[in-house]
Amino acid sequence: MAEDEMTATKRGRSSSEIIKQFNSLNAKILAILLVGCLLGYHGVLKFINGTDTCQGLLTKGRYQGNNLWQPYGCMIHSLSRIDSENCLRKTRFMTGEENHWAFVGDSRIRQLYFEVLKLLDPDAEPLVVAKDSNGNNLDMLVIDEPYRVSAITTDKETVDSRPLEKVHSSLTYKNSPFSLRMTFFWRPTFNQSAADLFHQLGLSKSVPNLVVAGSGAWDIKSSNGSQLVVDAYSRNLEQVAEAVNSWPNKKSKLLWKLQDRVDSSKLDEHRQVITNELIDEYNENALKVFQGSRFQIWKSALLVTESMATADDGLHLSAVTLKHHVQILMNMYCNERMNFKDGTCCRSPESATTLQIVTFTILLVCFTIAATWTAYQSFDFRFKQRKQSYRSIETLIEADQDDQGDKNDVIANGKSHSVTVAESLGLDEKTLGHKVAVKDVESSSRVVVTALGKLGLIMAYFYLCDRTNFFMKENKYYSHLNFWLPIGYVFALGIFFNEESRSTKVLHRDQTDEWKGWMQLVILIYHMTGASQVVPLYMQMRVLVSSYLFLTGFGHLSFFWNGGTASFPRLFQVLFRMNLMTVVICLCMNRPYQSYYFVPLVSFWYLVVYIVLAIPPKVSAAICDANSVAYLYIIVKLCSLFAAITVLYMSEVFFQTIFLIRPWKALFVTSSDEIHEWWFRWSLDRYSICYGMIFGLLYLNAQKFGLIDDSSRQHLLSRPRIRFFIVAAALLGLGGYTAFTVTCHSKPKCNEVHSYLAFLPIVSFIVLRNVFGPFRVRYSSFFAWFGRISLELFIGQYHIWLAADTQGVLVLIPNYPILNVMVTTYILVCVAHEVHAITGQLVPLAVPSDWKKTIRNVILFFLALVPIAIHDGMF
Repeated sequence: MAEDEMTATKRGRSSSEIIKQFNSLNAKILAILLVGCLLGYHGVLKFINGTDTCQGLLTKGRYQGNNLWQPYGCMIHSLSRIDSENCLRKTRFMTGEENHWAFVGDSRIRQLYFEVLKLLDPDAEPLVVAKDSNGNNLDMLVIDEPYRVSAITTDKETVDSRPLEKVHSSLTYKNSPFSLRMTFFWRPTFNQSAADLFHQLGLSKSVPNLVVAGSGAWDIKSSNGSQLVVDAYSRNLEQVAEAVNSWPNKKSKLLWKLQDRVDSSKLDEHRQVITNELIDEYNENALKVFQGSRFQIWKSALLVTESMATADDGLHLSAVTLKHHVQILMNMYCNERMNFKDGTCCRSPESATTLQIVTFTILLVCFTIAATWTAYQSFDFRFKQRKQSYRSIETLIEADQDDQGDKNDVIANGKSHSVTVAESLGLDEKTLGHKVAVKDVESSSRVVVTALGKLGLIMAYFYLCDRTNFFMKENKYYSHLNFWLPIGYVFALGIFFNEESRSTKVLHRDQTDEWKGWMQLVILIYHMTGASQVVPLYMQMRVLVSSYLFLTGFGHLSFFWNGGTASFPRLFQVLFRMNLMTVVICLCMNRPYQSYYFVPLVSFWYLVVYIVLAIPPKVSAAICDANSVAYLYIIVKLCSLFAAITVLYMSEVFFQTIFLIRPWKALFVTSSDEIHEWWFRWSLDRYSICYGMIFGLLYLNAQKFGLIDDSSRQHLLSRPRIRFFIVAAALLGLGGYTAFTVTCHSKPKCNEVHSYLAFLPIVSFIVLRNVFGPFRVRYSSFFAWFGRISLELFIGQYHIWLAADTQGVLVLIPNYPILNVMVTTYILVCVAHEVHAITGQLVPLAVPSDWKKTIRNVILFFLALVPIAIHDGMF
């Protein structure tokens, strides 16, 4: 037994030492150095590869997860038919020009042409361009007149009876509602005819916005694999390059699609001459010819094909491969226009607003002042010699505070401390008091400026990560291994670093910090791996969010019940702690308050709890002891709260009427001026705060009347049978909710039921965590440490751990995903810890204990927001 206690003590000490080491300045310096190295590394990458994210989309990439294509360094959006239609319409609206796309090449380019048409218009039937008596396509006649009668054949099948998808002729398609024109120019071999075609396209009235070209397989087949044709192929491509280089329209995007490899085992006998060696040789010649020309080599299309099976004939592409090619093309064309949240490829970063510039200017000034003052203090301390005959007020006060013995002697002689100090300096007591007050103001100002300077440096890193293309971003992808492996690793660490708490109460501070910590880490893993697509995991995450609100209701009711004051300073101190980081990020990142939904949700429900418990008649344990009728008051308050929430939920019109009132409308709407997100979040956990308050009321009174005993390290319930029954009921509650999440396959239906069942797994967990004494008093110091910075972790993940407002993943170290997660996690934790410390420094200065000063500061804060509110139309 003694050995076990010694082992536990050593383990507790080791975990505490690790936490202290992380809290030290060295950990933060390491994070700063790490960020500096990463900035230099990515600066070199940008210098070598350029800043164009289209380069990554069109040149590199890999498969991840279940055949999901991931471009290099940017996020690809999966465009639906509606997205594509909106893109075409918006392009017409923005440029005033039609969407003119040209596909030039052989049967594999024709495949891509039809696949694009299938996405835009599944029922599309392009018209076949006629041929002259010599078999030459009359497609040049339809460049400016797509429906020219003399160039269009009326047969749906060509003369050689091939289906439309396999026709050896040019095709044209026009869709006026979308302002789209797509033409396929049949050029199986690139010769003088191809060069003339590109020359004519450049001189046309409507130069194509997008051109996709490719050829080579037909040259190999027609020449029977002869090496002599390779040189002719290169010369023909040089003529094409000269033709496109003279195009007057510099905005047109021209892509050369490298020839895809074939599956020789599936090729017909007359195609056996097409070998992958010859295809590679043709591709190398194309790379040499088009280097420095208007054509951009589409290398990623070849990478997409290499890892996928071909069609049955061994030459053409499979349907899955074609879909990837189409998505790459559509992302290249539409992302700049549509600003998809999860589509960063080929998209310029959003420009900074005036408010962002002003905010960063203020933070930069604070940082400059703080850095200058710190440098001056260091220089003054090392190189400037002070005169020993003169002692400044600051030095005298600090020395006097340290010398308690002298202070007691002075008091014993009958003189006040301040009078003695004043006499030693030759000042009267009033003058000394004024100077001390000035010193306090200077000290407070230094704290504020230094804290804001640090915050400005952190916000600059936020901006660099998620509002520029300096760092890379990738899509999320889910797999069971990606989710459960880090979960297991985190919980192994959490269980290993455990300590014994000094408190034995149910849901004591260490236990709630532990709960918040492991929930936050699970939520982080859930967000990074994109596990929201798995309904059971999605519903379990909903329980974790409900648990935060449950603890909010429980904690604040316990505070008021035990005699806590409902003062204005405490109200605004809590709101300040919860909202400082979010408000600063909203200003710096140009995002609405509702984007960080959890903070508005927690802040709103805290205000609700405060109002319910603070309005008369007030109820506390002492009041209930004096007058048992007071129990009726708290019951009426809780019932009224339930009724108000239900009425708001039953009438969405009434809900919108209340929350869309100016000026607080801006707190509840998204950037598109919609309130649906707030309605969804609010309704999902609408009763969780009430569950926490009810549980707190029942627990405190059960404790008062001796039904449970948590004053010692013994079991919560003394009778074994009752304890067994309670534990069985708790296990049944957890198992029942888990069964519900597994059997419920529709998120909307699950969400409807969740708000009524959320209390079941939460209360069950609390019972299992607290009913046994030894289990109740031990806690994970690892999880508890993270729990104390859980709010900062949740908000910080949006921009420096994830990317594109949580739609993707930030990539600081490309091609090494595990190392990248380790580095970004370390930086996130350091930033969250530092912001937590900054918030703690600013709280007593921004929200003083004096309620008059608090009201003054609140008024000044709202006055500072007036210009922003007027600019955003809040009034």
